[in-house]
Amino acid sequence: MSADFNNCVVVVTGAASGIGRQLALQAADRGAFVIAADINAVPLEETKQLGARKGLQMEVHVLDVADKKAVYEFAELIIPQLKGRKLILINNAGVGLFSGNFHHTNQDDFEWLMNINLWGVIRMTKAFYPYFMERNEGHIVNLSSVFGLGGFANQTAYCTAKFGVRGFTEALRMELMGTNIYTTTVHPGGIKTNIMRAAKPKGTFLTEEMHAKATADFDKIAMTTPERAAHLILEAVRRKKLRLVIGKDGRVIDMMTRLFPVAYTRIFKKRMDKAFKVSV
Repeated sequence: MSADFNNCVVVVTGAASGIGRQLALQAADRGAFVIAADINAVPLEETKQLGARKGLQMEVHVLDVADKKAVYEFAELIIPQLKGRKLILINNAGVGLFSGNFHHTNQDDFEWLMNINLWGVIRMTKAFYPYFMERNEGHIVNLSSVFGLGGFANQTAYCTAKFGVRGFTEALRMELMGTNIYTTTVHPGGIKTNIMRAAKPKGTFLTEEMHAKATADFDKIAMTTPERAAHLILEAVRRKKLRLVIGKDGRVIDMMTRLFPVAYTRIFKKRMDKAFKVSV
């Protein structure tokens, strides 16, 4: 067991599965006191039990980051428990939306995703910000995506949210320069999680068959395991790394959007049409 997170409290949202579950388990294994939160109570309890089997202690809370009142009540409950310890806040909770292109995306569905993927990050950060400022210490980790590096067809809502997370975190980075409060923006490539499978078709245009095909195609190209992604994120925190791109696919997209900030759209459109063979 590593002890490099001793005397730290790690708060992780979206901890019931995928990267969030692994972040909770691995942070506890590194010596942190972990507070794991998620809207899904049953799999969240499974995260806790997985930790208990390894002798790890963590506290779990059912939390909907889309609920402003619930987020602030959660912070009011947790902050007194911190007792001066260093706080590492990892805003990982997020959802996917399988709705087709912008023309076919219902505005209510667009707002639903934004309320979780962007506003959830902002709410959690704002709710715990007084503690960070009072202590002049800590680390805020916000999960963006490769969809926060480049814009991709049929992902208008997701890209909007993840670009927003990126901009929000980078603005905080500048504001916090000269303090002992650090931020890390994380841009994962394809991760072998259930986010695509859980992104149920919305509206009447898309079908379950189209969703199944897109999920199968995503599974083929997802290159990184949640375990590996969580390890890299925690290492970035330990090293105070301010930006992390995960996966070979993530690094390719990062490089292409830097080198060809306009032409990457055409380049990737051809590749996506060939890889997915789904027209929406």
